[in-house]
Amino acid sequence: MDVKGSRDKRVAQGEATRSALIDSARELFGDQGFADTSTDEIVARAGVTKGALYHHFRGKDDLFRAVFEQVQRDVSDEAVAEFLGPDSWQALVNGCDLWVRAHLDASVRRIVMQDARAVLGADEVRAIENRYGVVALRGALRKAMHAGVLQRQPLRPLALLLMGALSEGCFYIADEPDPSAAQNEVAALITQMLSAFRTTTLD
Repeated sequence: MDVKGSRDKRVAQGEATRSALIDSARELFGDQGFADTSTDEIVARAGVTKGALYHHFRGKDDLFRAVFEQVQRDVSDEAVAEFLGPDSWQALVNGCDLWVRAHLDASVRRIVMQDARAVLGADEVRAIENRYGVVALRGALRKAMHAGVLQRQPLRPLALLLMGALSEGCFYIADEPDPSAAQNEVAALITQMLSAFRTTTLD
């Protein structure tokens, strides 16, 4: 095998190891929570050595950051698929509803709503949320404005305000004894909030 082939193989093996660690950590963090999950459990489930973990991550906190980013990216990708729908208004409403519904999942709720701010800090969590959620939401709002569905508004502050409402809605749902009923309440309120920006020519 030539030098390039050997390097490519090492890179592929490194990526596979990193992915195995993130996947294993995501399962354990989602099931048990950050505090009750040890690095020994993570490497055992991933089938790698502890040295491999510290080769790819600075420690458990750094690994949690990668897991949190993966969760945010997955939720954002699903929302974007809805945001791209042909009916710009319904696409925006459906995408926001999907974002909230994703947080009904117990593992997502534990990682995002319960542990993230304690482990990473509010500023880091906000930065990651902005990188995935706010960017996706801004694209959906821009699409709706270009389609004449929403009034023209400053995009960035509107996306930030709406993401804040979605995040607070998720916290509300997480604290309620009946999450499904709480989700329906939040979905209806988010739709009403968005309706305030609809163009007056729409019914």
